[in-house]
Amino acid sequence: MPLLDLRTDPVDLTAALVDIPSVSGEEAVIADAVESALRAQAPHLEVVRNGDAVLARTSLGRPSRVVLAGHLDTVPVNDNLPGKRTGDGAGEVLHGLGTVDMKGGDAVFLHLAATLPEPRHDVTFVFYDCEEVEAVRNGLGRIERELPEWLGGDLAIVGEPSNAVIEAGCQGTMRIELRTAGTRAHTARAWMGSNAIHALAEPLRRLTAYEPRVVEIDGLTYREGLQAVRIGGGVSGNVVPDAALLAVNHRFAPDRSPEQAEQHLREVFDGFDVTVVDSSPGALPGLGEPAAAELVAAAGGEVAAKLGWTDVARFAALGMPAVNFGPGDPTLAHTRQEHVAAAEIRRVAKVLGAFLSS
Repeated sequence: MPLLDLRTDPVDLTAALVDIPSVSGEEAVIADAVESALRAQAPHLEVVRNGDAVLARTSLGRPSRVVLAGHLDTVPVNDNLPGKRTGDGAGEVLHGLGTVDMKGGDAVFLHLAATLPEPRHDVTFVFYDCEEVEAVRNGLGRIERELPEWLGGDLAIVGEPSNAVIEAGCQGTMRIELRTAGTRAHTARAWMGSNAIHALAEPLRRLTAYEPRVVEIDGLTYREGLQAVRIGGGVSGNVVPDAALLAVNHRFAPDRSPEQAEQHLREVFDGFDVTVVDSSPGALPGLGEPAAAELVAAAGGEVAAKLGWTDVARFAALGMPAVNFGPGDPTLAHTRQEHVAAAEIRRVAKVLGAFLSS
């Protein structure tokens, strides 16, 4: 089992975590290493194992509790392991799978777990599995079912990459399918049929003309979106198609519930057969809550809206404000070129250390 030094520089700890392969569903080795290190180097924490998730927490009787959550898994290897380092000093960069998504964030949380035995907030650390695959396998969902008391708190911080800037809340997401029907005919006698693909021209026109909302919540700007993401239909090269499908993805601001988002889409595509394929609610930023306001102050007041969906929504559904705060550029996640600046890892560690310190 790899040995992790949780008290070392978080940059070095990131490099050590990156070199432990942990593709979704194969997190046992890294979970073993994290559990062993926490038990040996953070005796002030209560530690439990749940599947391939590791949880730890203080119980100091503080008036508030902060949850720090990071997933241990990565997408499949793409010729980007083991990791490597380039540059030095302020220009040092870590390259490799998971440097951005999100072992840099995990390293910061593990470092804080070992080096802050008496934080001014009680803290729960959650290192979970299977975030990069279908939602039903997400370790947070299993923890919520089996150990719900471990996810409660006054603020949740998810270490997803955010360029070392606090990104509050997140958008909701919904996928729908529009289906059109026609009548088959030979293309030589097309007037005898009705083309289902042609019938998609109207919903596509509405999409082209659609003007998404721009919503301000707690001083943050959330931009919605509505985009066609897939189109299908056709029988053969000489047949007028009698069925066609248009898939649409809607990203909606967190002031809307999934039910309100669905009603909006049904109004946009009135007259067409609409089926909701999947949906996930967004998360309000909740920056007015005391713990969230303290974190923003520790970060120098810099905060942005999260444009996208992350597991902060799971915590928001439990009734607490939640933010993303981690090192790395999210546009590099899941790419072969994944890399993170060491300075961003150290900045996140410094801000969170100041926020949690006595």
